[in-house]
Amino acid sequence: MTESTSNAGFVAVIGAPNAGKSTLVNALVGQKVAIVSPKAQTTRARLMGIAIHERAQILLVDTPGIFEPRRRLDRAMVAAAWTGAQDADLILLVIDASERVRDDILEGLDKREHPLFLALNKIDLVKKPALLALSADLTTRLNP
Repeated sequence: MTESTSNAGFVAVIGAPNAGKSTLVNALVGQKVAIVSPKAQTTRARLMGIAIHERAQILLVDTPGIFEPRRRLDRAMVAAAWTGAQDADLILLVIDASERVRDDILEGLDKREHPLFLALNKIDLVKKPALLALSADLTTRLNP
């Protein structure tokens, strides 16, 4: 009799609006599970997709973008993103390298209890020295 081992876990994909979270989730899952649009706040609730690799199942949780809420709906969407991060086994922070990094997102991650992976997106829009500086800055800020 052979022993089989399988692993599964939840990964919350978080970041600012239009950072590329839904596009990344769709690519990792291999099919369209999330709507992708240039319009901000297209994802209004957490969506899940499953990526399978060998004996591992990764449940990717696509969350609404984190931004400064102004209305009740905005507050609910931002709360859904943070709840997704708290409920996950791992956090995947997607940063649009061509935009200013939101301090409120980084500060919100200071209290995290889960491992964090960083994905820099849209790197083709940034010159290499600026990209290296951004990467170094985020590594320092996210790993005090």
